[in-house]
Amino acid sequence: MGPRVNEPLLEAPRARRLCLDYASRQPHVAELIGFYAFHHFDERSTVIAIGDGEHAPIPDPSVADIAKALASASGTPVDDDALAAALRVTVDVARYWQEPDTLDRLAAEPQIIEALRPLAADLLAHAGSSWRRERSDQQWAVQWHLRDGAGPVAPDATETLENWDAGLRAAEERARRDWPTDPTARFSGEWWSVPVWMLSTRGSIAAALDLVEDAFGDEVATVIPVAGEGRTLEIHGPADWADLCRRYPLEVTASHRHDWYRTTGRDGRWLQPDWRRIARERDAVHLTTLGYLTGATRTIEVDDEYASVIAGWAPDSTIWLTDAATENGPRQEWRREHPDAAWTRVE
Repeated sequence: MGPRVNEPLLEAPRARRLCLDYASRQPHVAELIGFYAFHHFDERSTVIAIGDGEHAPIPDPSVADIAKALASASGTPVDDDALAAALRVTVDVARYWQEPDTLDRLAAEPQIIEALRPLAADLLAHAGSSWRRERSDQQWAVQWHLRDGAGPVAPDATETLENWDAGLRAAEERARRDWPTDPTARFSGEWWSVPVWMLSTRGSIAAALDLVEDAFGDEVATVIPVAGEGRTLEIHGPADWADLCRRYPLEVTASHRHDWYRTTGRDGRWLQPDWRRIARERDAVHLTTLGYLTGATRTIEVDDEYASVIAGWAPDSTIWLTDAATENGPRQEWRREHPDAAWTRVE
């Protein structure tokens, strides 16, 4: 028997969290998950409000109780707004420097995975084509006013990548010399696996504004239209990432060991792609939304000795390794009233 078509969404932490959060649109499911999160709370968790509990003990549902309730989460037309909201949540709560939170751990329970299987199939059938979409010609960059100001869209790519690469290699050497090899030691440093100083663009304004890992809650942003042609490498999922690490390996065990152990539970040697070498052959690298959902915050086996993590890279995001992308239209100002409000364009 071949693999089930929805298994990619059940093998990966971000995709499982997407399914669980989407299922929470059902009030009775949300209530049970909220009760569960209350009793298993840790400070990393996003908890659904469940009331003040003043008049009666707060119920303590089991994993089996929640799995049973999830049976009602599939089989109905997919709600696009609810799916977009669930995607925002699973991106926002992604972490690479600490252990999975309560709800990520809940979503990894075997009973929950099986209960989510029909819903995962529904979501993949509904949104899979858009999640697999490769880099579009029109791209969007964002400058967050409180952090970035409104300066040039990107610095010189070659110099920026050289400086970033030099810093990464220096951090690895320092960690190799000074940090313990015990992965449980409370050390933290370089946890991202992409060149975060480079120009990063998104395939839509909605993705640029809403799909942000560990969001700061910005309320003012400048959205910049960007166009670029060039040799683009597409990352559709873990297999493409593993292949990239095999072809362009750069060891980052010493500097990433502690953070990635906390995220994945794996104790071993780690690789990430050597982006400076890739830049000699490619202008840009694009991560599809499905590539993110099935690849981020998980162990990706590279070979018998090494593994990697897609870390610090957002859905439908393009990282430009050369100066092939340029600003190509008027900038737009966007605002929202508070971090949970919808964005609106300022005319």
